[in-house]
Amino acid sequence: MSTAESVKVVLLGDSGVGKSSLCLRFVTNQFRPYSEATIGASFMSKTVVVRGLSDDDDAVARGERHVGFKIWDTAGQEKYRSLAPMYYRGSQAAILVYDITKPGSFAALRDWADELRRNGPSDLVLAVCGNKSDLREDRLVDRRAGEEYASSLGALYVETSAKDGDDVERLFVDVARRVPSRSHYEDEYLAEDGGLDLGKPDVQSKKCC
Repeated sequence: MSTAESVKVVLLGDSGVGKSSLCLRFVTNQFRPYSEATIGASFMSKTVVVRGLSDDDDAVARGERHVGFKIWDTAGQEKYRSLAPMYYRGSQAAILVYDITKPGSFAALRDWADELRRNGPSDLVLAVCGNKSDLREDRLVDRRAGEEYASSLGALYVETSAKDGDDVERLFVDVARRVPSRSHYEDEYLAEDGGLDLGKPDVQSKKCC
């Protein structure tokens, strides 16, 4: 059996856009219509088999890969924003989430993208996620605007519905396809960080502040 390769991904975006619901749907295939706002950040993990991860010449990359997602769901409230670097530091991917019915949440992605550009890892894989596609009748952010913004960042773009489950797994699998194979990542990160590995907690799910 193949050993799962750890991929640390952080979700960023305004409060209420559905970051926690996306994580819950992906990891447990559940949806809770009402949930408390995340305090600081929460952590979940899931291992999946992903096929055809890249177009390079690496035979392993062109085959299948067992990916162990380590997912940090950050709080969207402004008072917790200063904590965000704790979670995107050492990440291999970041998903910028907005609500397609709230233009303000889409505009807020620019601040997150600028922060990641200044302070995030240089090889960070980016994705832009327009969530709540089930509310298409209330849409106020055009899909093309999301696609164009993602393209300007060199990011992939996916619209999802955490409520219905539409394209949630696709979002994470597409992120994994963009992350280069780095089986030695955890050893490198532990060495660089003096032993502190935010990407490998010893519990399945927890919250911290």
